[in-house]
Amino acid sequence: MPPAIVIPALTIALLYVRGVRRVRTQMPAHFPGWRVAAFLAGLVMLVVALASPLDAFGGLLLWAHMLQHVILMLVAPPLLLLGAPGVPLLRGLPGSIAKDAIGPFLAARRLRQVADWLTHPVCGWLALVGSTWAWHVPAAYQLALRSPGWHAAEHACFVAAALLFWWPIVQPWPSRARWPRWTMLPYLILADLQNTLFSALFTFSGRVIYPFYATVPRLGGVTPLDDQVAAGAIMWVPGSIAFLVPAVLVMAGILGPRSRTEPARVVARLRDEGRTNRRFDLLDVPLIGWILRRRLTRRLVQGTLLVVAGGIVIDGLLGPQMSPMNLAGVLPWTYWRGLTVVALLAAGNLFCFACPFMLPRALARRLALPPLRWPERLKSKWFAIALLVAFLWGYETFDLWDSPRWTAWLIVAYFVGALTVDTLFKGASFCKYVCPIGQFHFVQSLVSPLEVSVRRPAACADCQTHDCLRGNERARGCELDLFLPRKVGNLDCTFCLDCVHACPHDNVGILAGAAVRDLVRDAPRASIGRLSRRTDVAVLALMLVFGAFAAAAAMVGPVRTWQEAVAGRLGLASSKPIMSVMLLAILVPAPIAFSWLAEVSARALGVQPITRELGRRFALTLVPIGLTMWVAHLGFHLFSGWDSVFPVAQRLLLDVGWRRAGIPNWTSGGMGLSGPHLLGVEILLLDVGLLLSLYAMWRTARASVPRVLTAFGAMLPWASMAVGLYCAGIWTFLQPMQMRGMVMH
Repeated sequence: MPPAIVIPALTIALLYVRGVRRVRTQMPAHFPGWRVAAFLAGLVMLVVALASPLDAFGGLLLWAHMLQHVILMLVAPPLLLLGAPGVPLLRGLPGSIAKDAIGPFLAARRLRQVADWLTHPVCGWLALVGSTWAWHVPAAYQLALRSPGWHAAEHACFVAAALLFWWPIVQPWPSRARWPRWTMLPYLILADLQNTLFSALFTFSGRVIYPFYATVPRLGGVTPLDDQVAAGAIMWVPGSIAFLVPAVLVMAGILGPRSRTEPARVVARLRDEGRTNRRFDLLDVPLIGWILRRRLTRRLVQGTLLVVAGGIVIDGLLGPQMSPMNLAGVLPWTYWRGLTVVALLAAGNLFCFACPFMLPRALARRLALPPLRWPERLKSKWFAIALLVAFLWGYETFDLWDSPRWTAWLIVAYFVGALTVDTLFKGASFCKYVCPIGQFHFVQSLVSPLEVSVRRPAACADCQTHDCLRGNERARGCELDLFLPRKVGNLDCTFCLDCVHACPHDNVGILAGAAVRDLVRDAPRASIGRLSRRTDVAVLALMLVFGAFAAAAAMVGPVRTWQEAVAGRLGLASSKPIMSVMLLAILVPAPIAFSWLAEVSARALGVQPITRELGRRFALTLVPIGLTMWVAHLGFHLFSGWDSVFPVAQRLLLDVGWRRAGIPNWTSGGMGLSGPHLLGVEILLLDVGLLLSLYAMWRTARASVPRVLTAFGAMLPWASMAVGLYCAGIWTFLQPMQMRGMVMH
C-alpha cells in the first residue's frame, strides 16, 4: 500500500481517537461508540479506494474506476462526517499546536465567512453535481487516467465536493443547520435524479464513451461496451441507494414521534374545547369547501360524466374504428386514466365522488325491490381481484385501447353490472366487493394525503345517534358500513360525503394526514378489521404494484421485440399468446412467489419473529412505488397526448354538420409534450415512490420488531424487492414507449 496514503490515514485515526478520549471526559453524550466506528470506517474506505488493488484496476476497467468514485463520493465522506471530527481532531493535537498555531487561524472572521459559504446547501449540491459531470467529460476523464497528478487532483476534488454535499445532511456537531430539515428531502431526491440521468448515459449510450479503455488490455474478456454498462449500473443502483436511504432517515426523523413539549394545561384546554384534530380540512377552504358541501354538486358532476360516457359509447359503436379518431379511444385511455391517478396521488379517491356508475344505484332504490344481503362468502376482495386481473390482462392482450367498439361495450357492461348488483343487493355491494376500478382506487388512496375523518373525536364520544353510519331524515349514512370514529384511512371509502351531510354536529371533514400513515398503522378499521389479517387486501396491493410495472413494460420496444422473437421460435403467427402468458405470470404467481421468497429470506437471515401478519403489512408498503409508477406511466400518455382530443372534437362537429370547426390535423394531435421532456418527471416520481416505500417499511419494521438490527433484517428482503422494481421502472422509462391515442407520422 502507498505510504503517502496509509501513514496520513493512521495519523488522523490516532489523533481522532486521542481527541475523543479527551472530549468524552467533559461531554460523553456527544461521542457514543457508533461515531468513532463511523469515522474509522470512513478512513478505511478511503484507504480501500485509494491504496488497494482497486486503484490499479481502475486504469484497466471502467467499472472498477466507477466503484472507486462511488466510495470516494457516496460512502467515505458521510461516514467521516458522522464521526463529527472537528473537535476531536483539534483536541487530539498537542495543546501548544492547537492553541497557539491553529486556534487563532480558526478564529479568523474571514475564514468563518468562507466556511459558512462552503457549507451552504446550495454550494454543496452544486459542488457534487458539478465535479461529477465535469470530471467525467471524456477529455478531463482521460487526462486523469494518463496523468497521476491529475488523477490525484480528480480524487481530491471528489472527496472535497462530497464532504460539502453531505455536510448539511449529516450536520456534524457542533455545526448548525442553514435550512429547515425538510429541505434535505428535495436536496437528496434531486441529487438522485441527476445521478440516475448520469448513470443512464453510461448504461444505454450504445457506444464507448472513453476510447482509453479500448486501448488497454481487456481483463476476463470483457468488452469495453460491457465494461461501460457495468460501470453505469454501479453508479446507478448503489448511487440511488446512497441518496434514498438518507432521505428515508430524514423523513423518519421529521415524521417520527416527538416528545410532547406543550404544557399539560394547554393540552387539557384543547381537549376540553374539542379541538384535538387541528389538521388541514378541504371543506374549510373558501369556495371549494362550499361547493363540495352542496349535495347537488355531486349529482351535477356525476350527470356530466354520465353524458360524456354516453357520448363515448355512441361514438365507440357508430364512429370510426380508429382509436385516435374516436372518443372511445382517447377520453377513457388517455384522459380519464391519467387524471384519476394524478388525483389519487394529489388529493385522494376523488373519482368515486364523481363516478357516473354509481347513478344506477339511485335508480335501483326507486324500483323498491326487496334487496338481498351480499353473500358472506363473497365479502372479501377476491372476486374483485379476479375481475381486475382479467381487465389488466385483457387490456394489453386484446389491445382494448385500440378498439373503440370494445371500449364502448365495456362501459355498457359496467353500467349493467352496477345496476344489477345494486338492484339485487342492499348497501354499496358493487363498490365494496365487485368494482375493479374501485379496488384500484381504494388501494392507491392509501398513499393519499387526504381522508374523510372526524374533526373532533370528543364530539363523537358524546354522540348517541351515530347518524354518520345509520343516516337520518337529512341524508343517508355510510352505505359501506364505515363508522367514522373507527374509520382509518381511505380503504373502501368512496368519498360520497354522505356522512358529512348526515352528521348533525358538523364533525366530519376531508382532513390532511401523513402520506404513508395508513400503510404503517395496523389499527382495527371499521368494517375492514386489521389489514395484517387480510390476505385478500395484501394480494390486491401486490397485484396492482406488479401490474403497474408490467403494464408499462408491455409497451416498450425491447419487450415487444422479445415477445415477437419468442413467438417466432415457437412457430406462432402472433406474439399475443406470449404477451398473455407474460402478463398473467407477472400479475398472479410473481407477487406470491416474491412475497414467499421475502419471508423465507428474512427467516434465513435469522430474523425473528417473522409472521404472516407482518408479511401482509410489508406487502402494503410497496403501494407508494406502485402508485408512482402508475402516475408516471399514465401521466406520460396524458401529457404527451394532452391535445389529442381536439381533432376528435373537430371530427364530431363536422359529422353533425358544423363546418366552422375546421379540418382536423391528425398528425399533430398530442405531440405538444414528448417523452424526453417528461423523463425527468417520471424518474423523480419513481424516486419519491421508492423513498415512501422504504420509509413505510422501516416504520412498519420498527413498530413490530423492537431491536434495530432485527428490524432492518426484517425489512431487507422487501426493501430489495422495492429497489428491484425501481430499477425495472427506470429501465422502462429509458426505452422507446408506444405513443397511444394519437396518429403518428
